[in-house]
Parts: sequence; structure tokens; C-alpha cells
Amino acid sequence: MRQSQHRLLVETPRRGLVDITRSVAAWVASTGLRDGLLTAFIRHTSASLLIQENADPDVQRDLERFLARLVPDGDPLFRHRAEGQDDMPAHMRSALTQSQLSIPLERGQLLLGTWQGLYVFEHRLRGQRREVALHLIGD
Repeated sequence: MRQSQHRLLVETPRRGLVDITRSVAAWVASTGLRDGLLTAFIRHTSASLLIQENADPDVQRDLERFLARLVPDGDPLFRHRAEGQDDMPAHMRSALTQSQLSIPLERGQLLLGTWQGLYVFEHRLRGQRREVALHLIGD
């Protein structure tokens, strides 16, 4: 059993999903591991990770519209606004999604479904520099 770790830096342009599937798959290929389990963990409280549809961009837009209705910016319910009207809503969106994902690896390939991609989901209005810790264990 072998292990490998990497920190992937992701520049997000604005609120929304940033596809990191290719970057993660390239790193996995560079490890030489063939079978195992990849863990991805985002080191932030106002962004998250998501496995989601990668063919129809309407899915991403619908996810954002749903979260905008569920957790609107500037909601008077929230007191925490240290970094602006989107601060606490970004934390809420992150709490409602995922900070960690596990993806099986088989024959050197991530076992994502045909229409699945791996995304950083930026919850702040402005772009940020995000870090995703990757850990792969296997043979």
C-alpha cells in the first residue's frame, strides 16, 4: 500500500463552480497508483467541493439559483458580515454542501460516472484563491 499527497491551488473567478476534474486526474496519473481511494478536502469555510453534472451548464446555474433563494446575500437574519453581505451566506452554503469527497480509483482512473465532474463550489461573490488537499492511498 502506498500513499501520495498534494495541495491543488484553485483560482475561482467568482461565485459558482470551477471544474477541477482534469487537474485532479492529472495529479492522480502522476502518482503511478492504479487502484485505491482519493480523498479531496477543501481547506476553507466559504467554499465547498461537489461532484456534479458536467455536461449541461444549466445544472450549475440551477444549483446557484436554488442556493440564492435558500441563502440570500444580505439576509437580515445573519449578524456575521465581517467581509461583506455575502460572508455569512457563503458559510451557510458551505455548511449545506461538502468539504470532503472520496472517489475510488480503478486501473489509474477516477471512477466518476459518465456525466460527473469534480468541482470547487465558490460561495463568495468575488474570486478567491482556494486550496484543495488531495490524499491518495492504494497500489
